[in-house]
Amino acid sequence: MNKKKLILLIVSLLLIVGGVLTYNIYNKIYAPSTIKEGFIYIKTNSSLKDVENEIRPFLKRVKPFIWVANRKKYSSVIRAGKFKIPKGISNNDLINLLRSGKQTPIKLVFNNQHSLENLAGRIAVQIEADSTAILNAITDVSFLKKHKFTSKTALGMYVPNSYEFYWNTDAEQFRDRMHKEYNRFWTEKRIKKARELKLNRTQVIALASIVQKETAKVSERPIVAGLYLNRIKRRIPLGADPTIIYALKEKYGQDFTVKRVLFKDLKIDSPYNTYIHRGIPPSLIAMPDISSIDAVLFSTKHKYIFMCADVDKIGYHAFAITLKQHNRNAAKYHRWMNQQGINR
Repeated sequence: MNKKKLILLIVSLLLIVGGVLTYNIYNKIYAPSTIKEGFIYIKTNSSLKDVENEIRPFLKRVKPFIWVANRKKYSSVIRAGKFKIPKGISNNDLINLLRSGKQTPIKLVFNNQHSLENLAGRIAVQIEADSTAILNAITDVSFLKKHKFTSKTALGMYVPNSYEFYWNTDAEQFRDRMHKEYNRFWTEKRIKKARELKLNRTQVIALASIVQKETAKVSERPIVAGLYLNRIKRRIPLGADPTIIYALKEKYGQDFTVKRVLFKDLKIDSPYNTYIHRGIPPSLIAMPDISSIDAVLFSTKHKYIFMCADVDKIGYHAFAITLKQHNRNAAKYHRWMNQQGINR
C-alpha cells in the first residue's frame, strides 16, 4: 500500500470513529431519553445521587443522564420541588427542566381538623415539611402573639379550602400563607355582618364550629346558627351538646367516646359547658367549614330557640319555639335512643 492510500485509510477510519463518537454524544444529549410520563419529588438539599434515584424509573438509561448532568454542572443548581416528567424528552431538555425550577404546583386541601396536631399531620402528607416542623411553626408563641391568636384560637386561622402551593413549601411559608388567606377570607362584607351581630372573628368562628358539629347538613346550618343567635340575644345559654362532648374529651382524653350526652354530663366544670355558661365559648371546638362560618354570618331569620335530633328524618333536627314543643320532641328522641340501646 502506498503512502497516499494509507493516509486515505487513516482519514477514513478517523472520520468513521469521529462520526460514531459524535453520534453517541448527540444521542446522550438530544435523543429521547424518558420512557414514561410522571412526577418526581426532589427534596431540599438533594444530591445528584438523590435525583438519580428519583428519576431512574423514567429513563431508558441512567448513565447518559448523569453524563449530561455533569457537563451542564447540574449538581451546583439542584432545585427542590415536584416536577412533571414528560415522555420522550432528551437528557438536555430534562436537565434544563430540573435546573429551571419550573415545578408543578399541588392542590393542598384540608378540612374537619379537630386540633393543630391533626392539621399538622394532614398538611405534612401534602408538602415537603414534616408534621413536627409544621406544628412548631403554627404554635410559635411569637407568631401567635403578633397576630392576636392563642394556642386555643389558632386553629380558627386555617380556613378549609383548596389552595395552590409548591410541594417544597416549608412550615413557616405554609403558616404565613394561611394567615394571608385568613385575612383575604374576611372580606368587608363578612366583617360588616360580624359587626352587626356584635361578634368578633374569634366568636364567629367559635360559634361556627358548634354549628359544624351540631349538623352535617349544609342546608340546615343557617337555621341552627339562627337558633343559637336567638339564644344569645335572649341571654339564654346555648345548651349545645357538641360543647359538652368537647369538654368531656378535654377532661378524659380524645379517645373518650360519647354517643349520648347524659344529664350528669351537663354539670361538667368547664368554660365550654354551654348549659351553665351563657354566650359563646372562649374558642372554637373544631375546624368549621366555610359553610358553617357563613351560616353564622348570614343565618336564617326565625323564632326557634330549641332543637333536638329528628328521629323521623335522620341527620336533621326538630326545631321548636316553645319549651312545650321541645319537650315533646326531646321525649320522642330519648325513647328512640333507648330503643337503640345507646346509653353512652
